[in-house]
Amino acid sequence: MRRPSRHALRAALVLGLALSLPALPPAEARPGSPAAGPTAAEDAGAELVARRAARGLEFGPCAVAEGLGPDVRCATLRVPLDYARPDGPRIGITVSRVRATGAGGAARQGALVYNPGGPGGNGMFFPLVAGLPEWRRVHAAYDLVGYAPRGVGRSGPPLSCQDPGQYDPAPAKAPSATPDAAEKAARVAAAEAYARGCARRTGPDRLAHYTTLNNVRDLHVLRAALGEPKLNFMGASYGTYLGAVYATLHPAHVRRMVFDSAVDPAPDRVWYRDNLAQAPGFERRWGDFRAWVARHHATYGLGTTPGAVLASYERVRAALDREPAGGTVGTGQLHAAYLRAAYYDEVWPDRAAALAAFLRGDPGPLVALAAPDPAAAAEGENATAAYTATLCNDAPWPADWETWDRDNTELARTAPFETWANAFLNLPCAHWPVRERQRPVDVGGAAAALLPRTLVVAAERDGATPYPGALELQRRLGSEAALVTEKGAGTHGVVGGRNDCVDRHVERYLLTGDTSGWRVTCAPHPEPAPVSLDDRAAKAEGHPRALLPPVV
Repeated sequence: MRRPSRHALRAALVLGLALSLPALPPAEARPGSPAAGPTAAEDAGAELVARRAARGLEFGPCAVAEGLGPDVRCATLRVPLDYARPDGPRIGITVSRVRATGAGGAARQGALVYNPGGPGGNGMFFPLVAGLPEWRRVHAAYDLVGYAPRGVGRSGPPLSCQDPGQYDPAPAKAPSATPDAAEKAARVAAAEAYARGCARRTGPDRLAHYTTLNNVRDLHVLRAALGEPKLNFMGASYGTYLGAVYATLHPAHVRRMVFDSAVDPAPDRVWYRDNLAQAPGFERRWGDFRAWVARHHATYGLGTTPGAVLASYERVRAALDREPAGGTVGTGQLHAAYLRAAYYDEVWPDRAAALAAFLRGDPGPLVALAAPDPAAAAEGENATAAYTATLCNDAPWPADWETWDRDNTELARTAPFETWANAFLNLPCAHWPVRERQRPVDVGGAAAALLPRTLVVAAERDGATPYPGALELQRRLGSEAALVTEKGAGTHGVVGGRNDCVDRHVERYLLTGDTSGWRVTCAPHPEPAPVSLDDRAAKAEGHPRALLPPVV
């Protein structure tokens, strides 16, 4: 099978619909169900399963469905659905690995385990980065290990909340910037139906076991099964929260940890307030994209100011509202495609070119970018189900619509681009059919004094995980946590080939355990160059749809 391109792998390193930035006053979030912390029975069960798992994993050829090729080996890690019943029903966690090369006489330093975020991101692809030059020295010293978290991909059974054939209807309408009462009522009804679907298709008893705490327990068992007394881990986006909770609960088992694009882990932000606070970050990045397009008006002709570019976008949106492009691209598909411009600036040229072509009478490039891919529907539905289940189970959420309506109406006044889409994506958590939610772990605390040096990496203008989250995570991880900041940049996911300065710091840390200081900065990576408006301008970027954030 054809290997993914370098661009595909870099984009895949971060799934993230991660959350951050405490920009709003605390909401009066009334929980819809009791909250519970980790139980002694579950933690004891995890330790028992980890001891048993130390017998190791049996790696062999990967399933063809994984698309990983012959150089990557795969295994299945068996873990209990419920750690309070370690001998009860089990699920299989799929794992992928390439062995350290030892090139240049490098001593093996263990396995480096990667989580791409989401939650709902599938990290099975990670060993393929071994073929990229920026990973050569790390791969010389480390086995590169990916995995699909419980309920994701073939780690199963996979979570599902609706018929995959209904997951990405086309054309779809995006939420209005100022939805009226009828639209809100329809979205509330849809959220209630989605939550019921999660219970019906997964089972309410099973559904309760898809949590960050259980993801941490699975990671603890995986570490033991790989034969590693201490964990080497890199997580992006939500993966930083997963890693931070692991470090808090298992500090003695931490060796090296890289936190790329950090979620704010403060317990009172997880997850309702974090979601509210994400919208200003996306609004800022949406403005960055429009400012870039305006600087290249000579190429695209979309306007010489960010406001003029917005007007061009709105003309396209209005046209699609009247008549979807190609019969499949409505305002919902348009919004989903252009939300990605808030994540990855490498897609800016294609997005700008597609708008320009549409306004010149050619909808083809926009259809190529935004039309849903039926072949990816099952993966997308599964990723969204895992995202929803984990966040809804992890913490209390407001159960009353009035709270959601008040908070998002206020937020949309200054951050209209993503506010209501994000609110409606998460609204099933107000109707979640699980009796008892988790209580978020207080990251850091006494464990921080026991941790070795860790490394947080952040882009200063990241919209999905805004910069204050990185500062909060560094503070909570204690005096041994270092922070590398990419100044003036906003791509979500900093590690892995976009910025040589950042990658040098990460490589140095992984290979030596040292950092260049408590807080260091790197200049931003170069902005993308514009492209000409020819028939190549708006080809798809090459990364699979399922590896991008689940959006509505």
